[in-house]
Amino acid sequence: MSVYEAELVVERREFAADGVLALTLRHPLGEPLPAWEPGAHIDVVLGPGLERQYSLCGDPADRSAWRIAVLREPDGRGGSAHVHAQVGQGAKLRVRGPRNNFGLEPAPRYRFVAGGIGITPILPMLAAAEAAGAEWTLLYGGRSRRSMAFGGELARYGDRVTIAPEDETGLLDLPSVLDDVPEGTLVYCCGPGPLLDAVEERCPSAVLRVERFRPKEQETEGDTGFEVELARSGRTLSVAPDVSVLDAVRDAGVEVLYSCTEGTCGTCETDVLDGTPEHRDSVLTPQERESGETMMICVSRCRGRRLVLDL
Repeated sequence: MSVYEAELVVERREFAADGVLALTLRHPLGEPLPAWEPGAHIDVVLGPGLERQYSLCGDPADRSAWRIAVLREPDGRGGSAHVHAQVGQGAKLRVRGPRNNFGLEPAPRYRFVAGGIGITPILPMLAAAEAAGAEWTLLYGGRSRRSMAFGGELARYGDRVTIAPEDETGLLDLPSVLDDVPEGTLVYCCGPGPLLDAVEERCPSAVLRVERFRPKEQETEGDTGFEVELARSGRTLSVAPDVSVLDAVRDAGVEVLYSCTEGTCGTCETDVLDGTPEHRDSVLTPQERESGETMMICVSRCRGRRLVLDL
């Protein structure tokens, strides 16, 4: 399946909060952009070896523009610093996508929980839930009001939105939204790792949907090698204990799509034809992991000696 890729122009550059830069992207010739649904993200190519994923946080009905928001992280890997310092109005950015590993499933009721820049994929979900006539609430936390993006846009929803800056109210009151969740409710959460871990501890996996910007810590000691058969070419590769499936496949000269190499973006998702994957991604649901039908080859490995992949 082909993936949309184009060079878009930064039409607007504005700060949505302290340290949060919002960019509006359009096609230079005014061509419509691909449709997307709440929860989708795009890959942004910032330079050689510098590629990042950002959630779309504008209006899915507006095919003329995409909006992303970038939190400047002083201790990050350089992507956000590059965007804040180097990407001005009129700049061109190469993008791919959109992809969606965090889609909004139909439900009569939703509980949304966002922390910091995790509000970006949640924002269009609120509009979709509202349009569908669903009952919903949002609990939104951050370091301070000044650091919390899109407060003005959220104000129109009134008391369904609870803004909880840590310097005013302390840590988020998760029991208030996660205890006694009515039947038929889905819980959507995005934000920093500690918040997601806390929500996962309180919420049944059957009703919880999360998106992680950073991967969970994984134990790699004791990893062993295994074989991967590439079904389309009939080739069999040996994957060493300290080598990923992705690297082994690329070293063999096979072209595959990939981006984050951390198991968070879903770009390298590959069909598994035989064998049992050892899932280490932060994308698949528990049900998808149990089925074993696909795997993220950048981080996941094999529970056994052999995998057969649709490559």
